[in-house]
Amino acid sequence: MHDMYPRICLDRLAHLARQFPAVLILGARQVGKTTLARQAFAPYSYLDLEDTATNVLFAEDPRFQLDARSDKGLILDEAQRLPALFDALRGAIDADRQRMGRFVILGSSQPSLVRQVAESLAGRVGILELSPLTVQETACGDAPITDYRQVWLCGGYPDALGAASRGGSFRDWWEAYLRTYVERDLPALGVSADPMVMRKLLTMLAHAQGGLANLNQFAGALGLSQPTVARYVDILEQSFLLRRLPPYFRNIGKRIVKAPKLYLRDTGLLHHLLNIDSLDVLGSHPIRGASWETFVLEDLLRREVLVNPHSAAHFWRTAGGAEVDLLLERGGQLHAVEVKTARANSPYLARGLRAIMEDTGALSATIIDQGEGTDPLASGVTRRGFIESTTWLPASV
Repeated sequence: MHDMYPRICLDRLAHLARQFPAVLILGARQVGKTTLARQAFAPYSYLDLEDTATNVLFAEDPRFQLDARSDKGLILDEAQRLPALFDALRGAIDADRQRMGRFVILGSSQPSLVRQVAESLAGRVGILELSPLTVQETACGDAPITDYRQVWLCGGYPDALGAASRGGSFRDWWEAYLRTYVERDLPALGVSADPMVMRKLLTMLAHAQGGLANLNQFAGALGLSQPTVARYVDILEQSFLLRRLPPYFRNIGKRIVKAPKLYLRDTGLLHHLLNIDSLDVLGSHPIRGASWETFVLEDLLRREVLVNPHSAAHFWRTAGGAEVDLLLERGGQLHAVEVKTARANSPYLARGLRAIMEDTGALSATIIDQGEGTDPLASGVTRRGFIESTTWLPASV
């Protein structure tokens, strides 16, 4: 099913494979890493280290297995299952340092994997994070892109988005995914969380979507210590389910909010946890605004990181109440993005954004809403409809 989705990270992946002997593709489970690797590196041999027989072979003599199989190139899936692999990889790479892109490593649990790679393969590996689908990527073959409201409802995981076409529901898919995550993936990450408690925490995060992190409140409600909840939140972030958006600091004599904002990254997961199963239910649900904000910001950030891998995302909020959903920092340049559910072209909003541009030094401010077309609102301030923005990013100056 999802090999039909055209992934926009292919150029970035090819670029990394020309620069480094090994490429690491990170991303949540079921986000399409295997499909992407087999599409981008079709001639390569493919090995899944979750397969017991393969794992046993590699555990016995990893270096021999690597050398014996990597003449055409080698894709190693679920690499975090075999820590001994990384030292062997370093040896194999160093024996033939001029060959670029020979090894493609896939992994879905970031903390352990990145630590192993950082220790063993420093300077030898390029890293790509594969996100769920952007709206732009939902065009299959000659078919136009999927109605963005369907992507908003079901989220960007290929099998959740395609569930309806198979006669199923994205919610059934997410239920199975969550069960696997709390019962199998978390223990594999060394997290001994009670599945019920983790599920409760995720549901609380869903209700507080896009709000300032208040871990003490979560800890009290769950009957856990604050450090335990903080560790769970870290794990959710490291396994790609949660985004922690930090505030932007600048010494301008204003009291700035210090806590980060927390977002479940995929709106399909958000809606499943809140029992939202249709666009009608979503349309009248109190979470609608926060959900739309998440959807637009994630779509933009999934594309931004491929074009500008070193850009950083923040939000801005002062004690006086001035705020903007996203401040993108690229090099020394800042761009502000504000998300609205309904068409937003009021002069009042434009004035507020002008003031924030002056406070932060941002070069541009853009409002993205569900209206049509684009309108200039004030110097440096533009309103854009989402449908006009599926390939748009703020322009560097």
